Amino acid sequence: MARSKTTQQAVRNGATRRFQRKREAILDAAARLFNQKGVRGATLTAVAQAVGLIPNSVTYYYRKKEDLAAACFLRAIEAMEALIARAAEHRDPRRRIAALFEGYAATLAAIARGEHPELVLFNDIRALPPPHGDMVFAGYTDMFRHIRKLIDESRLSRLELNGRAQLLLALLHSMRPMTGRFEPEDYLIVAGRVIDIVLDGLAAPGESWRARRGASDTAPTSADASAEAFLRAATQLINEQGYRGASVERISARLNVTKGSFYHHNDNKDDLVAHCFARTFEVVRRQQNEARAIEGSGWTRLCAATEALTRYQLGPEGPLLRVTAMSALPETMREDVETTMARLSERFGMFIVDGMIDGSIRPVDPSIAAQCVNATINAAAALERWAPGAAPDNAAEILIRPLLVGLYPRGQAASRPRRAATKASG
Repeated sequence: MARSKTTQQAVRNGATRRFQRKREAILDAAARLFNQKGVRGATLTAVAQAVGLIPNSVTYYYRKKEDLAAACFLRAIEAMEALIARAAEHRDPRRRIAALFEGYAATLAAIARGEHPELVLFNDIRALPPPHGDMVFAGYTDMFRHIRKLIDESRLSRLELNGRAQLLLALLHSMRPMTGRFEPEDYLIVAGRVIDIVLDGLAAPGESWRARRGASDTAPTSADASAEAFLRAATQLINEQGYRGASVERISARLNVTKGSFYHHNDNKDDLVAHCFARTFEVVRRQQNEARAIEGSGWTRLCAATEALTRYQLGPEGPLLRVTAMSALPETMREDVETTMARLSERFGMFIVDGMIDGSIRPVDPSIAAQCVNATINAAAALERWAPGAAPDNAAEILIRPLLVGLYPRGQAASRPRRAATKASG
């Protein structure tokens, strides 16, 4: 006997629900693997194993890895857009920004407790080839614009607005590693301390932004100019394409040389990547040391170190390797790199503690503040993309200054923004 229409519909609905559950399980497993190994390092076979399927079964849902990666990115963008939309319901810009960070912290806590699907990090978003990369990047750009709308636009140029939106995104992205050191029930406390910093800054009452350059803006010296060129090209490509995307072929093509020339100057790609990290660490360490040698308060030294490093990012010798470059490193390299990166980040905390002692920096959580500073300097590597018109001479003014003096500091003279002369569209 033929099934009734009601029974057939019930069967179809059940099949649809099973399909959706399995697809969500695949997206969850893929997001975790992409976060661990990068988009280029994860495989459909590994995703299939994580959800108990054979590889061909995953292709029933997503034909290619790029389809799956794009779906993960779009799902993460959708989750962020929902948080932005809820934050936008508040009339006060301070409350809007606070709500955004609180909502994201609550989401991260739910992920840590297994109550919310994993969200892919945006580290490798530029590693996706077209047309997938174009589609995902368009969604990310819309998200950037929606975050920008949370900021009070009344007294700011477009360049300043773009810089502040990039600042907010950088701090949101830094919440994942920042909260990972705490229990999930404490994530909202961490968010509260980040909110305190981003809204009210670090400056004690009476202090103002002091853009004083460090003693040097130059890169580490190298006896071999060609070797230095390979380091810069590799750093740029790793920032753009991730560790696995920065192939020997791409690095050589960036410099318009042959693979043979690459191997004449470098034993292998891993050694070159290790040298890139060493170069970045040397630049950060040297600028911190030069700032420490300046006579003055902790606030003065913090301003000097952050301004010099931000200037370097957009200068001819830059950029520095981004923190996101660590996510897809081989295990043999990752531990040492993460340890050194964490130590250099905490050194900013020493400037902050000195400033709290001498009264030039208001009381804040120095460890969280140091990570906010490090994340903001890190974000300067992509500032030109998100804030057209950004240059070495104004980068710190539009990105670092808003963090250090705060977006909306209560009752402080430093809160009055100076409209930048340069306008930018976007």
